[in-house]
Amino acid sequence: MKTIETDVLIVGAGPAGLTAASLLARSGVDALTLTKYGTANAPRAHITNQRAVEVFRDLGIEEEAQANALPHLLMGKQVYATTFAGRELSRMMTWGTGDDRIGDYRAASPSEMCNIAQNTLEPILLRRAQELGADIRQDHEVRSIKDMGDFVEAHVVPRDGSPEFKVRARYAIGCDGSRTVVGTDGGFEFEGVMGLRDAVTVWIDADLSRYTAHRSGALFVTLTPGSTGTMGVWTCVKPWTEWSTILLRAEGDPHDLGEETIRESIRASIGDDSVEFSIRKASSWQFNHMVASNYQRGRLFIAGDAAHRHPPANGLGSNTSIQDSYNLAWKLALVVKGHASEDLLRTYTVERQPVGRRIIDRAIQSVMEMVEWINIFDFGPQTSWDEANQKIDEIFGPDGGPERQKIFEALKLQNGQFNAHGVELGQSYQSDAVVGDGSSVKPSDRDADQFHVPTTVPGNPVPHAWLTVGDKDTSTLDLCKYDQFTLIVGADGGKWMDAVESVASELGVKMEAVQVSLGLPINDVYGDWTERREVSDDGCVLVRPDRIVAWRSMDMSSDPEAALRDVMSKVLGSGKTATSADSIESKEPAAVA
Repeated sequence: MKTIETDVLIVGAGPAGLTAASLLARSGVDALTLTKYGTANAPRAHITNQRAVEVFRDLGIEEEAQANALPHLLMGKQVYATTFAGRELSRMMTWGTGDDRIGDYRAASPSEMCNIAQNTLEPILLRRAQELGADIRQDHEVRSIKDMGDFVEAHVVPRDGSPEFKVRARYAIGCDGSRTVVGTDGGFEFEGVMGLRDAVTVWIDADLSRYTAHRSGALFVTLTPGSTGTMGVWTCVKPWTEWSTILLRAEGDPHDLGEETIRESIRASIGDDSVEFSIRKASSWQFNHMVASNYQRGRLFIAGDAAHRHPPANGLGSNTSIQDSYNLAWKLALVVKGHASEDLLRTYTVERQPVGRRIIDRAIQSVMEMVEWINIFDFGPQTSWDEANQKIDEIFGPDGGPERQKIFEALKLQNGQFNAHGVELGQSYQSDAVVGDGSSVKPSDRDADQFHVPTTVPGNPVPHAWLTVGDKDTSTLDLCKYDQFTLIVGADGGKWMDAVESVASELGVKMEAVQVSLGLPINDVYGDWTERREVSDDGCVLVRPDRIVAWRSMDMSSDPEAALRDVMSKVLGSGKTATSADSIESKEPAAVA
């Protein structure tokens, strides 16, 4: 059996796998990506938050993704109604589009969140990965994988009947979803519960413009009495004619994918028999609440749904998957190239597992908070339309004040799902790849899940601030390239710039110093960076390739070169670094015939 050798094997090519493939290819790492299938064959994930779009910005596909998405401002008006044609029960502004939140979102990032279906996004990611030189082979199933101690070995079966082969790699990343081969064969352990609730997702073509164009949102929620599909969460795929709908049934077989059963639920949820619709695909699935205890076992890593599984509440699935790879790829690149110790790789679990734990807990909490609103109306399959309308009339009528107040309070709770800016952007790390300075984020009286606090406290994402370079507006994020460490200094930070050149040459790691201040070529003309940097004019902020603050100095060190050398040595790992001779060269870059 033929053996292909490479440095990194990526198993799976969803959002996590394609992101890893793109980043490793751009970093010049020899990597091979194998996936059992092609790109996504249904909309699946769709809400795409600012952190993920920032990665797209880094990869050069932000504009293309936005052009193929429901834009941010059209995502906002979330309607709750008995049916599309029926009585509107509530409405809230979501995803930071409300007047009270839009400033927070605009100030936090140069990138707007958007609503892009996974089957639209993945071909864009795939094409970009291939442009960057990634070797991605679809229709190749990894049947088994094993950590052999000095390398990883995988058994691969091409689905076109071509000869089976083996892959030998220094490391492997399992981006192969909830049925992960890497996670199973690697013996990864999980915490949590599977099978909390059953649901059906249906991909539908239906022109609902008359009911949605004037109150556009990423989601439309129906609570329909007397229906086998008591609740429907309709995600807009293409305005306003294509939908991906989650049907939560109150009774009957939750896995029943019979066409008539599904059509009955859809027809009831629309509430207008004159609307024609067609079903592209239906699938059943379960609510889970699971996260891996460890994201690394030896030479094996897991990312995305292979590492964390949860309901779609908050829209955190693909976003967190993309961020997993954004955290891991630069670390693998440095280790493979011999610039860092394997100690650096151990920080992947330390940094990302708490994020995974937080998002699965937040998703479950969001589901429970939505139940608060549902229980106010208490529509079930045994509720007649007359009974439902009487209940609504009572709530909306002269004596319904207490019930109306409950509705508003229940909607406020749902801000933790639909305006959860702190969860979306918050990924504070504590690990050996972060050198703290004894400080912590300033306490805030605002809800940590709903509000993001920009800070340069080490371990946090570098704050966004608009600068000008020539006649172009540039974000601080744009200064921080993925193939390097970036030291941001002020007008009095010249000695730091000299230190960067010396330390980078000594350690063999790419580093760049950028001087940012009012009136300089990188011009803080608005003063936003000066306000957010939290260091003095002669201080500095060291940013990792993944735009996380690795360290900062509040002012000039007595020996800036020694200080920077010490910090970089800690971040890169204290153990023996690998050498280029340790790297397994690819002997079979072409597809196996």
